[in-house]
Amino acid sequence: MESYLRKDIIGWDIENWSRALPFWESFGEINTANNECLEIGAYGGGLSLWLALNKNKVTCSNLNKPDANTQMVHRKYNCHSAIQYEAIDATAIPYADHFDYIVFKSILGGINGEEPQVKLKVINEMYKSLKPGGKLLFAENLDASIFHKILRKWFGTKNWNYLKLRDVETVFSSFAKVTYTTVGFFGCMGRNEYQRIMLGKLDRLIDSIIPSASKYIIIGVATK
Repeated sequence: MESYLRKDIIGWDIENWSRALPFWESFGEINTANNECLEIGAYGGGLSLWLALNKNKVTCSNLNKPDANTQMVHRKYNCHSAIQYEAIDATAIPYADHFDYIVFKSILGGINGEEPQVKLKVINEMYKSLKPGGKLLFAENLDASIFHKILRKWFGTKNWNYLKLRDVETVFSSFAKVTYTTVGFFGCMGRNEYQRIMLGKLDRLIDSIIPSASKYIIIGVATK
């Protein structure tokens, strides 16, 4: 995949978060065309772009309807005709048994509510919206190591409720099968994207020696 396309799909900390794409592709038939797909929390619409380029029909959604800049990215790749735009609240998705695939990246921690019940509610809404046998493709921030927690206290997004690895089984309990991996340790510490890419490459080299619970991204596939 060309670097400019990968950037438009992933947006930030590209080296680590882009590892979601081959993982998701290895578990499904996302490139067989004409799947009904939904992106939840589509800030920038990158995952909708990825789905549309694979010849799928896509609903690109955010709490507010995705803006003109999001639509402009899709027009840049001439795939806007495969995408429709909706305002959808992830805690009340207005579909049932409708989608073959739902996809999201880094949204759970930004939804306010009691932990981990609010995350369970959101994931159950996605479960409801999938067809039987449909798949939820997800990549989310983990609370990670003590080192990450200290850095976030100093520099991070305030009031972000990071998913805990120990809560994954509970949060995705409605699904018949959940398969996931964890990635990334140093990548998020880069001050610019070049630094994050270099640190992300280091993360790939040391991946096998870093405990899963110390990494800051979970990538998974949940099957209804």
